[in-house]
Amino acid sequence: MSTILFDKIVFGPIQSRRLGVSLGVNLLPADGKLCSFNCIYCECGLNEERRTHSKLPSRAEVKEALIQKLSAMQAEGTAPDVITFAGNGEPTLHPEFAGIIDDTIEARDRFFPKAKIAVLSNSTMLHKEEVFQALNKVDDNILKFDSVMSFRIKQLNDPCSFSFSFDYLLKHLCRFKGNLIIQTMFLEGEKDGRSVTNTTDPEIFGWIEALKKINPKQVMIYTIDRETPVKNLRKVSKEKLEEIAGRARREGFEVTVAY
Repeated sequence: MSTILFDKIVFGPIQSRRLGVSLGVNLLPADGKLCSFNCIYCECGLNEERRTHSKLPSRAEVKEALIQKLSAMQAEGTAPDVITFAGNGEPTLHPEFAGIIDDTIEARDRFFPKAKIAVLSNSTMLHKEEVFQALNKVDDNILKFDSVMSFRIKQLNDPCSFSFSFDYLLKHLCRFKGNLIIQTMFLEGEKDGRSVTNTTDPEIFGWIEALKKINPKQVMIYTIDRETPVKNLRKVSKEKLEEIAGRARREGFEVTVAY
């Protein structure tokens, strides 16, 4: 199985389907994956197949790597659209995440003040106040929300915490009072002989009703783009994604589609 792991703290810039010219920041170990979800579609592979044996980079190491890269890009005349926290798992698991965000804002303002800062998060650490406050400081806190059904969340995202549920997710997403971007992966297929398709009418209806409560400033929907660690998963058609987007747009939401 082909998977993507990042062997540097700062990587890219790359051309992102959703974000433009993105300079990536990986707060997780370089030799494997560390995540509080075990998504069946994750491009980094499954947790049990990508065990890590090295330490997390320190706050000081992240700051140094970022300043070096931004300085080099400034000298080259190459500007990022966004500095994106992603990498080999869930960035908010880093114990110094809040401080790293402060350092990143300072470095961005110094080198590329027009660039945005984005965090791609699976929403599992929102109960930690320092994580919540840090996410509120960035331009685009992009938070995962794949289904309103707890059993589907278990199928698709396989949370490491047994207490993670849709009710937990909705409660904490609503705390942002609209200062967030929702990202939803739509897919079709089967796992262990059971459907994992999350584009059924009841799920889309419930998803839109939840969006009304969350009131995000933007919604990003997308589908599988690379090989997945679990087989029998399929892309949702562009027509289906546009249909879902259209239903959300009619309710007043700004929706982008990446196919």
